[in-house]
Amino acid sequence: MTEHRKYNVLFLCTHNSARSILAEAALNQLASDRFVGYSAGSHPGTAPNPHAIALLNSQGIQTEGLRSKSWDEFAEDGAPQMDFIFTVCDDAAGEVCPIWPGHPAKAHWGVADPSKAEGSDDDKRKAFLQAFVQMKKRIELFTSLPLEKLDRLAIQQQMQSIGTSLRKKGE
Repeated sequence: MTEHRKYNVLFLCTHNSARSILAEAALNQLASDRFVGYSAGSHPGTAPNPHAIALLNSQGIQTEGLRSKSWDEFAEDGAPQMDFIFTVCDDAAGEVCPIWPGHPAKAHWGVADPSKAEGSDDDKRKAFLQAFVQMKKRIELFTSLPLEKLDRLAIQQQMQSIGTSLRKKGE
């Protein structure tokens, strides 16, 4: 039996406090046998959003070690080489990203920012849950792709399709 290395996946957002944190934790929970999830931001906040941490805890997902970090950490020498990069906010998708070693496959999976939700704490919790459910659906589709059997272009197309097809359906 041939042993396959795990694929490294980086989720990018501006502040790395909500959506990208949710995605990193979800991927590591759902598919840690094949993938290692990371997250970062172009202008990271000081810490993950408390609503994101509370939601992950309510889902039984590990939150220890989650922190807001700069995407520069992943462009430095000695950083894990990424296989896949997803932007999860429209702001980060429009920014000039660092040059990533290894030229990973990239896609945009835009998700509304739950940290901008207004209203009661319950309204805010619902916004975080909606963002989490969207990310989880996309991650489940992505991790079900037969990556070993697809060429780079097909992978890239599938990655992008996951983000756009679910967005059109209203998730």
